[in-house]
Amino acid sequence: MSINVYLNWFTTDEQFPFFIQYGGHDEDMQLHKHIDFCELVIVLNGHATHIVNNEASFIKKGNAFVINGATQHAYKDPYDFKICNIMFKPDMLKYAGPDLRASQGFQALFILEPLYRHLHPYESKLNIPLSNLEHVASVISDMIDEYHLRHQGYQTMLASRFMELAVYLSRLYEHQDQGVESNLMHLANAVSYIEDHYLEPVTLEEIADKSRISVRHLNRIFRAYYQTSPMAYLQRLRLERACILLKQTNLSITEISYECGYNDSNYLTRQFRKTYGMTPKAFRKSVQP
Repeated sequence: MSINVYLNWFTTDEQFPFFIQYGGHDEDMQLHKHIDFCELVIVLNGHATHIVNNEASFIKKGNAFVINGATQHAYKDPYDFKICNIMFKPDMLKYAGPDLRASQGFQALFILEPLYRHLHPYESKLNIPLSNLEHVASVISDMIDEYHLRHQGYQTMLASRFMELAVYLSRLYEHQDQGVESNLMHLANAVSYIEDHYLEPVTLEEIADKSRISVRHLNRIFRAYYQTSPMAYLQRLRLERACILLKQTNLSITEISYECGYNDSNYLTRQFRKTYGMTPKAFRKSVQP
């Protein structure tokens, strides 16, 4: 039987919904899921059996993974098991800049793995080399000190150190020499390429080529993970960018269409109306003070 766990069990700070701690588990943990938060887990010592949706895998010192709110998990048979739990709202990842979001490692570790782990049995995880774990442990120690001391600016410092940790782990994930499931890394390649080039003319064939798979396979794995197509994903990024420019600039609709990768402002208008139920001009009026 699974229980529901809420972030306000650990912190009641609604302005900064973030919690970090060292966790030690001497006994088996009950299967549970996080209702309103995600959790980054870094194993600092020992080992245990990790149960995820009733599938078991062995985790040990140096492993790191993210569990999202929809995934049930628990630990069994812990031995000298010490972890760091970093609990955060999914919105926390908005602090990731476009350069990090375009990283294959970030997409795999923070976005795709947690999603896929919820949908199917999936054992992949980051293996932090012991030579790098000392640095990770040092960053964690500083973050825990910040969290408990709560000096002025601690929230900004913690958000900054969390992003520093995300960058460091993403780089390690991208370069780790392990058998990451090929579909996941192909998909991470595709998403990274789209995130990095969505404001430019991009074709489906180009995305597939950069992902080193066929167009057919790209479409298949994209729908399996994202329930949408690569071009629809690209379209969403362009339209979200158009919304920002409509809100924050005085650029004309034609200028915005070129800024967002469209060669035709009429096409932008059609896609905008189809997605948001209004024209770009009407949207701009609706968000003006």
